[in-house]
Amino acid sequence: MLNRLYKLDQNGTTVGRELAAGATTFAAMAYILAVNPAILSAAGMPQAALITVTALTAAVSTLIMGFMTNYPLALAPGMGINAYFAFTVCLGLGVSWQSALGLVFVNGVIFLGLSVTGVREKIIAAIPHQLKLAITCGIGLFIAFIGLKNGGIVVASPATFVTHGDFGTPSVLLCFGGILLTAVLVARRIPGAIILSILAVTLVGLFVSNGKGGSITSLPGSLFSLPASPLPTMLQLNFDLLLHDFAKALPIILTLLLVDMFDNIGTLIGVTQRAGLLDKDGKLPKAGRALVADSIAAILSSLFGTSTVVSYIESASGVEAGGRTGLTGAAAAVLFLLALFLTPVILAIPAIATAPALVIVGIFMFQSVAQLKLDDFAETAPIFLIIAGIPLSFSIAEGIGLGLIAYAVLHLATGRARQASTLTYVLAAIFALHLLRGLLS
Repeated sequence: MLNRLYKLDQNGTTVGRELAAGATTFAAMAYILAVNPAILSAAGMPQAALITVTALTAAVSTLIMGFMTNYPLALAPGMGINAYFAFTVCLGLGVSWQSALGLVFVNGVIFLGLSVTGVREKIIAAIPHQLKLAITCGIGLFIAFIGLKNGGIVVASPATFVTHGDFGTPSVLLCFGGILLTAVLVARRIPGAIILSILAVTLVGLFVSNGKGGSITSLPGSLFSLPASPLPTMLQLNFDLLLHDFAKALPIILTLLLVDMFDNIGTLIGVTQRAGLLDKDGKLPKAGRALVADSIAAILSSLFGTSTVVSYIESASGVEAGGRTGLTGAAAAVLFLLALFLTPVILAIPAIATAPALVIVGIFMFQSVAQLKLDDFAETAPIFLIIAGIPLSFSIAEGIGLGLIAYAVLHLATGRARQASTLTYVLAAIFALHLLRGLLS
């Protein structure tokens, strides 16, 4: 039955290989069960419910992708976009998480429309490839910065804005040790390196003082439990911001669209290329179906109560283990559901243990810097403004906006206006209006 459903023989694979690949993918992605709730809870969302919602959206979305495409792709709430949701939209702009979920829903609906009509590919094409790479790098630095901040390795300073933390503090040393451990495991290509490091730091934290009379890690009351109810976040979205302050909502929706598009397209092409699924012209069969599945996942994420679900680059680990079909994703989805019964253990994981995961994921994303071409100043300036602007402004939206505006101005001023598409200038103008909102109001 599985052979017929997933066309295993046609793809040169077996049930055993696919199940092993699914377990490998889950091990590489399992950190999201601890990290996503930790990030989104900063916006006031209930952490226990978020664990359930993270697992449910990952499982359901992955199954949808496998059913529609038969590709070995796993999905979950996206890193980077969850930081934008919590720290920029909710904490920075003062938007309630319920209204932010409403914008995620709108983003998903727009995505679905753009995917069905084929417009989505045109929007992606309107953003210069070098700027797409710069956005990936900038988000990587942003995520890593959040990890360093959560681990106390960098702290606020009234004189220099940021400075180093106190390395004489056990928790800071433990976090830095976790970063080094994770880096070593990743460099040695150990399967599930990130989740293994999280578990190791959590265990060591049982024996390290938190400076308040207790240990960094507190033992959970039990190892197993029924999953926490998802109701505190499920169907809690509203559209208040969209209805009452459209000018404020528009740039947020645009940023969600841009970041989600870059994230998913890059992952889709990268993973399927490694799996040998591209045709002889380098195009991806069933790309339209994959984009529709991704759009449906974005809508579901808002209804369940989490930031946008995206395709995960960690799916490549399952591909390296031999995964070639949707059965790989199905196996990973089942493991996400089983993990729900370990909620007490997941809640016991301290921020010090998940901080190294953020840093390492940031490093993964920053590796795109190797593909940047920096010999043309008209290209280099926008690239730099994006990479520096995203982490330093603590906002993905502002970083992208600075880069797109600079790109448009430099191409107009240097006589190269035709090298950029009309849609590129439209996007730059929208971001300019966003940045000038205070002046224009």
